[in-house]
Amino acid sequence: MRPALDLTRIFAYRHPVDLRKSIDGLSSLVEGVLGEDPFSGALYVFVNRRRDKVKLLYWERNGFCIWYKRLERERFSWPTMTAASLPLNGQQLNWLLDGYDIESAHSARRKTLSNRALRLSA
Repeated sequence: MRPALDLTRIFAYRHPVDLRKSIDGLSSLVEGVLGEDPFSGALYVFVNRRRDKVKLLYWERNGFCIWYKRLERERFSWPTMTAASLPLNGQQLNWLLDGYDIESAHSARRKTLSNRALRLSA
């Protein structure tokens, strides 16, 4: 079971979180630190200090859902950000969950597109 690619409101939390927190603790972070409404239907992504575990929190019609992933040998490549959270799209979230560095993937894609544009204009 994976988050859908067509999700429109996804936010990765900047700082590592004690993932012993569950629904109440994570939703209070969403409300208190991010200033967001945890009941809005947006999906919030949290990582632990070792970056080997993530939890996703979202509200679905009549209750909260938590999605949890633990890596056995690898680490999640967590994006650098200056704000408290980073907005993501569904594809970026799935790349992040697969262990890809979404910052490198984005810059590599931009470089490929600009090289393609140069070839077309030549």
